[in-house]
Amino acid sequence: MSTTALNDLFRFPIVQAPMAGGASCPELVGAVCKAGALGFLAGGYKTAGGLYQEIKRVRGLTSRPFGVNLFMPQGGPHADPAAVEVYRHQLAGEATWYETSLGEADDCRDDGYDAKLAILLEDPVRVVSFTFGCPAPETLAAFARAGTFTLVTVTSAEDAVAAEQAGADAVCVQGVEAGGHQSTYRDDPADDGTPGTGLLALVTQVRESVALPIVATGGIMRGAQIAAALAAGADAAQLGTAFLGCPESGAHPLHKRALTDPLFTRTAFTRAFSGRPARGLVNRFVREHGPYAPAAYPEVHHLTTPLRKAAAASGDAQGMALWAGQGHRLARELPAGQLVEVLAAELDSALSDLAHRSAS
Repeated sequence: MSTTALNDLFRFPIVQAPMAGGASCPELVGAVCKAGALGFLAGGYKTAGGLYQEIKRVRGLTSRPFGVNLFMPQGGPHADPAAVEVYRHQLAGEATWYETSLGEADDCRDDGYDAKLAILLEDPVRVVSFTFGCPAPETLAAFARAGTFTLVTVTSAEDAVAAEQAGADAVCVQGVEAGGHQSTYRDDPADDGTPGTGLLALVTQVRESVALPIVATGGIMRGAQIAAALAAGADAAQLGTAFLGCPESGAHPLHKRALTDPLFTRTAFTRAFSGRPARGLVNRFVREHGPYAPAAYPEVHHLTTPLRKAAAASGDAQGMALWAGQGHRLARELPAGQLVEVLAAELDSALSDLAHRSAS
């Protein structure tokens, strides 16, 4: 599809990121869409039936286009059971502290992918995006026949080329600044500690490698940053952390407050909560367990789920997964619809300033 097809999905080139774990709830998606941006449900960590019910709720809130994000099944070798067991022993003290048990290190690696595909092909939504890899060409072709616009998240120009060759309609280019999990196709522990590529440099690399429309994501919190991404070659910008603090967001109140709490001074990539690199606010759990967490996704995710829930229930942000991008201190506690309007006004002002400077 063309860039025009992407632009037909929204009034403003603003996309609300799908944030798995509850933040991207139907109320947030509906408010974003009604304001003229593109909202996304997160399909990750949900059953197919649960996802279907959320799709129905969004349809009851808005007639505007919205998207659904899916986690790709995890390929490659399974995690080392011995390493997972060592980490289980390390977390025993956390279980005692929070008076809960550790979860089972479930190695189910497909997240109900086939069942979710079946629902989305039988009762299509306007947009489907993919995280942690690229779907098979036949899957993308099936969505094209259903009239669904497909978006594949990439973290390199090479992966963008692969998505284009597979038949994706667009790519979501994720810079290293982004909060939450990095959507790398291959999770290689040898890459841990490498700096990664910033969003603007990555957008430019992808723009020169593929002809697909680009949605840029990573650390964007203001309209002027959206303008910068558009100037670098993107067609729209995706924001996650910026919407996390909205009242419609399903994020835990402690998570929302932590975004601007002076106690949390920085973000970092960690495997501590899920076994896969994800950017979050550095808290006690990250400091104590991050250096020792194995490359074991989703086993570690299942292992720590009861701990994270117990920490939230007890009001302890130091034991929660506080996913956030590098721009978290710029978060604004605005209703989602108002935030879209503010971002759009900031974008318009930034573009006007650029045009004025170019003309002078």
